Amino acid sequence: MIDEKTFGTRRALYVTFGCKLNFAETSTVARLLGERGFSRVQKGERPDMIVVNTCSVTEMADKKCRQTIRSLSKRYPGVPVVVTGCYAQLKSEEAAGLPGVAIVAGSDQKLRLMDYIDQWEKTHEPQRVVTATKDIRTFDPSCSRGDRTRYFLKVQDGCDYYCSYCTIPYARGRSRSGSIASLVEQARGVAAEGGREIVLTGVNIGDFGKGTSETFLDLIKALDAVEGIERYRISSIEPNLLSDEIIEWVASSRRFMPHFHIPLQAGDDEVLRLMRRHYDTELFAHRIATIRRLIPDAFIGVDVIAGARGETPERWERGLEFIKGLDISRLHVFPYSERPGTRALEIDYVVDAAEKQRRTHQLLRLSEEKLEGFTQRFMGQTRPMLVEHTVKEGRMSGFTDNYLRVSLPADPQLANRVVMARLTEPTPDGEEILGDLLH
Repeated sequence: MIDEKTFGTRRALYVTFGCKLNFAETSTVARLLGERGFSRVQKGERPDMIVVNTCSVTEMADKKCRQTIRSLSKRYPGVPVVVTGCYAQLKSEEAAGLPGVAIVAGSDQKLRLMDYIDQWEKTHEPQRVVTATKDIRTFDPSCSRGDRTRYFLKVQDGCDYYCSYCTIPYARGRSRSGSIASLVEQARGVAAEGGREIVLTGVNIGDFGKGTSETFLDLIKALDAVEGIERYRISSIEPNLLSDEIIEWVASSRRFMPHFHIPLQAGDDEVLRLMRRHYDTELFAHRIATIRRLIPDAFIGVDVIAGARGETPERWERGLEFIKGLDISRLHVFPYSERPGTRALEIDYVVDAAEKQRRTHQLLRLSEEKLEGFTQRFMGQTRPMLVEHTVKEGRMSGFTDNYLRVSLPADPQLANRVVMARLTEPTPDGEEILGDLLH
């Protein structure tokens, strides 16, 4: 859900699934609807409009979207539902057939939702507006405010990679991005609002500037010069696009945090080839080693898919050993999900559900070990952390520069400030670290 509090005579309920990019775009939609008289629904109020920004990265994502739309329609009978995002793009007819759905708008139509809502209010006729993926060319800017300290700035959209398991290029279209000048202006706007940290988001952000003379390295250098922003984080970036030059520059930057999120997807070269990835394990290992050499304290998160087609027992074991040997901080584990229309369906070897679940749990246990080992390195140390606004059970939390969540005794005056905290001990679940404020 988004945070903006706009005011108007009509009320809208916003529900968002999926990636940080989706949340950034929902925030922009809410602002645009707010300018046309829709305020965000408050607890206990009945909405006049429901906007669901969907995800379709897995079959489970599709299922959750469908279930939520049905549940909302049942809870608020007669309230029109607007469905947008990747599920709306890929399965528009299915979405249009769900109860309560008045408008289905494809992934490139989000910033034009108010026009479709105006039309629906005049005619009460259902609309389905979906651009053919090959014709999606526009870049729609968006910047969302998360917890009032961290903002998510969309710098790029779409993908040209067509990995064999993935539907995102069909849902988002070709790679495209904003200009450096426009993104710097948005960052200045965040600074003027008092924002301290910006996360750069997109579908394939390392591909920024494709077809132009601008590059991702040019972008981060320009953003680093914006006064008032204390922290930037780079969201998921492909290992083949995370050049040594980018790593070297982040190592020397004052504002870009020691934090990387790099998709691996499989630790075996033959599986990577079947996935149609753009790197091999040698290059991936080199990127991790380069980060550790230049930025020893960096948090490194890595995406892995468990049980992909073609991942035979031998390939799985090789991949697991490779991942065990990586000096990383955490794994983000995704069970493989069959997606209609993808090339992966042509791969013969299929991992059964029970084995897929076993591999998923094995990776999750490895992730816990990696995170515990990384966290223990910093016990007793002092790190800068940005304190968030929320107070829960007498404590406030936030992230260190290297992305460890730390909890401090609550003091509202600390909100939205970077403070020095001494890290004392992890909580039992390992998700947070107790800390003391250094005065």
